[in-house]
Amino acid sequence: MDRIRERLKNKPTFAEPVKLRKRKSKLYDNNAGPLQTDFFGINAYLFSVAFRLINCLLVQTNFVPDEYWQSLEWTEGIRGYSYPLIFAVFYKILHIFECDTVILLVWLPRVLQALLAAFTDVKLYAVIKNLESPDVAQLTYFSQLCSWFTWYCCTRTLTNTTETMLTTLALCYYSLPGSKTHNSAKYLTLVSLAVIVRPTALIVWLPLLAFHFWKDNDKLRLIIHHGLPIVALSLGISTLIDSLIHGQWTLVQWNFLKFNVFHNVAEFYGSHPWHWYFTQGFMVVLGSHLPFFLHGCSLASKRYRILLFTIAWTLVIYSLLAHKEFRFIYPILPICMIFCGISLANLKAWRKPAMWFLLVTNLIPALYTGLVHQRGTLDVMGHLQPLCDTTSNSSQPQVLFLMPCHSTPFYSHIHCPLRMRFLECPPDLRGDGSSIDEADVFYSNPAAWLMRTFPYKDSLPSHLVFFNVLEKEISAFLEANVFIKHTEIFHTHIPEGRVGQTIFIYTRKH
Repeated sequence: MDRIRERLKNKPTFAEPVKLRKRKSKLYDNNAGPLQTDFFGINAYLFSVAFRLINCLLVQTNFVPDEYWQSLEWTEGIRGYSYPLIFAVFYKILHIFECDTVILLVWLPRVLQALLAAFTDVKLYAVIKNLESPDVAQLTYFSQLCSWFTWYCCTRTLTNTTETMLTTLALCYYSLPGSKTHNSAKYLTLVSLAVIVRPTALIVWLPLLAFHFWKDNDKLRLIIHHGLPIVALSLGISTLIDSLIHGQWTLVQWNFLKFNVFHNVAEFYGSHPWHWYFTQGFMVVLGSHLPFFLHGCSLASKRYRILLFTIAWTLVIYSLLAHKEFRFIYPILPICMIFCGISLANLKAWRKPAMWFLLVTNLIPALYTGLVHQRGTLDVMGHLQPLCDTTSNSSQPQVLFLMPCHSTPFYSHIHCPLRMRFLECPPDLRGDGSSIDEADVFYSNPAAWLMRTFPYKDSLPSHLVFFNVLEKEISAFLEANVFIKHTEIFHTHIPEGRVGQTIFIYTRKH
């Protein structure tokens, strides 16, 4: 009788059979304890949005010229207009409502990038939650938020940033073994968009696409029903947009491949040894995540072998190109965070110290690179912007930037018809030797260049902007033409070559 009573006591009553079980199954999963749905459920979006907006505000430094300067590449048809067209629409709306202030023009694109970054963070968590325990998913999400390089890049309007986010979103619908969110149409659409934004996205996706094709049981349907229509539609729309704006038929993806690979024009901007990504680039981008990534690789199940191969493949292919930059391998960074999450989940007693280690070691470089390092070239535009108030006067100011090419933004941070000029250094895109590097000519003999360019006093600019390392070489010219130091702006603690620690603004005394 006692046994019967015990069984009846533990058995669900007739009024609450299935509901109770479903409720419990939502709260507990894989014996991993209660899911923190208040944080990682719908509120995860709110947290990620708030986090990335703060991220956006705390990145006030310059990274690479491509963040502001790619006009030449668009002129030559190397870049597509589809991506900047998004910002142009918002700019047009601001113009219509007469709200196109400098602050909104500068910050609106970055806020849009921050919102996309927040959405990507949550989707990365969601896809790992469908593959692994909630513990691994939460720690992958934590690793993603901790990454100093993601913090440094994800709110910038670089094509690499959008390429990375679209790649991560596409991975959420990719056919990884065991994935419950697989959708060929969605992931192929996102891959196509990534390639349109930056054709190099295809480097990351080639092994993933090949793996999906190899293991798909209905290859013909995959190609005819998904692959060809999506590629044709996306490529057709982007080509139509580019051709309409260029005024002639233009295939940007072909031009990009021709100039950067076949003609190797990118080498004009510098080259590195073949092993640079393995000995420096990858380690810097991963930062203190590196040991956890390596540990996670040793623990990961077979389903992740294709992701490991993709990381290695990307590093090898980019190593074959002479011109190398940290941002080029940014698209594989979110993939690396998956293995960091697996590592942290398996550390057990050492988990909390490891998380604190990641938090502190990433916070320092994130804040330093975001708020201190290379901020002068942006701050100087704020000091020049008030000159817009005097552009209607008879003695209109003219600003001359005596700095390495594309060191500062230009009219996007001024937004008025202020006369400005900078030293030009276009690459030899046509290969006929017609391009002249004005910056090299200037730096070979700065004083002589200034005397030759401005033989008469009435042709002199009203303001000169240059790094402090140049001051001594042109001091005679400054004194002879009554230029007075007006402002000194901090730029970096690590001056190098033509780039100095501070930036000077000299004004001419009439």
